[in-house]
Parts: sequence; C-alpha cells; structure tokens
Amino acid sequence: MPSPPSSEILNQAWRTLVPERDARFGPLPPLMLTLTVVTGFVDAYSYLGLGHVFVANMTGNVVFSGFAIAGAPGFSLTASLASLTAFAVGALVGGRVARRDHAHRGRLLSTAMTIEFAMLLAAYLVAQLGPSPERSGSARYVLIALLGIGMGVQNAAARALAVPDLTTTVLTLTITGTSADSKAAGGPGGKPGRRLLSVAAMFLGALIGALAAVHGHAPLSLLCAVIILALAATAAYRTRPSTAAWTRP
Repeated sequence: MPSPPSSEILNQAWRTLVPERDARFGPLPPLMLTLTVVTGFVDAYSYLGLGHVFVANMTGNVVFSGFAIAGAPGFSLTASLASLTAFAVGALVGGRVARRDHAHRGRLLSTAMTIEFAMLLAAYLVAQLGPSPERSGSARYVLIALLGIGMGVQNAAARALAVPDLTTTVLTLTITGTSADSKAAGGPGGKPGRRLLSVAAMFLGALIGALAAVHGHAPLSLLCAVIILALAATAAYRTRPSTAAWTRP
C-alpha cells in the first residue's frame, strides 16, 4: 500500500537529514543542507549590513548592477561588481580544489569547507573588531571580498559534488522542480521533501540573520555562520580517510 503523500515528504526530509548507511551520497546531503543555512546567514548580513549587495546570490548582483546604472537609490554598482569579482575568484579556487580532489568527495568538501571557514572567520573578525562598514568604505569592501570568495568556493564545491536538489546557494531551480515535477503537473513527483527542506534551511538562516541585523547585532549573523560551518567542516574532515562507495564520483 503506497504511503500517504505527507508521509513520503517527511520520509524524504528525514533521509536528507539522516541518510541510510548505504545511501548513494553518504553524509553529503546533511552537510550540504548545513551550507544552505550558512548561505542564509551570510546573505542576510551582506544585504542588510553592507548595503543592498549579495555575496552568494550573483543573479541578484547582476540585477542590482542594472538598478545602480539606472540611478535607483540604495544600490552601488561598485559594490555589486566587487561581489561578482570576489565570487568569481572564490569559484576559481573552488574549481581547482574540485579538480585536485575529484576522486574523493569527502576530501573535496572538507577542503572547500576549510577555506570557506577561514574566509568567514576573517570576515567576522573584521566586522566585529574593525570599523563599521557603514562608516568605512574600505571595511565594506574587505567584507564583500572575504565573504564573496568564501561563497564562491562553496558554490564551486557544491557544483562539483552535484548532490541533487542541494545547490546550497540557488533555490530558483529547486522551487521550479518542486512544482514542475509534482504529480499535479503530471510529473513523477520528484523529491519535494528534500527540496522543501533546502528552502526551509535557507529561510531559517536568513530569518535569524535578519533578526540579528535589524536589532543592531549584524556581526552575530556571521558568528552563527562561522560556528555552524566549523561544526560541519569538522564532520567533513572525519570523512577524509573513508573508502566508502559514496566518496567516489
């Protein structure tokens, strides 16, 4: 007897959080989901604390560049271009890591997470101990550079790992797939549990990060991201010696 739709969705979400021992992608899904939460925290900080600029969502920066050129208030072409450049540099670094460690997914993710952790920790220290980015243009651009590089590395690693529905930074295709693949649309149903969990993860990070920024504690958003990333990087590091089937591409 088939399971009710709600039970199926909950089971998919549960298996994303707690994969079975012989799962195709091993422990990667919960780790990628953790990175999705980190994205929410980081973009909440960048958009609300650095002045209408994203460091993970590059589609937004391209659009913001158009707004800035058109003269819309509150948008900076320089900031958007700086973020795009930093992200591209990070993606380049992440791409080199992916090619070097392509034979072992655990090592690939562990190395990428370590680099990202270093970038986010440095950004937190600048945000907490340095001059306010609202008053210092140099601090603003240092933060954009550090965060953009970190998120570029993350995105490149996620692309190389190619865990279905867990891109960690882009939800447009995830949301599209949830509806387009649904049985209501005549599709196979897909994996709405995993996809909705991914959306919820980014929403949660963005919500908590925004609350911190709105109440005058914007660096707290980065601190949360750093702590979560440190825990995830530690878990990823423990997979480096693994010879399980999921580690191979």
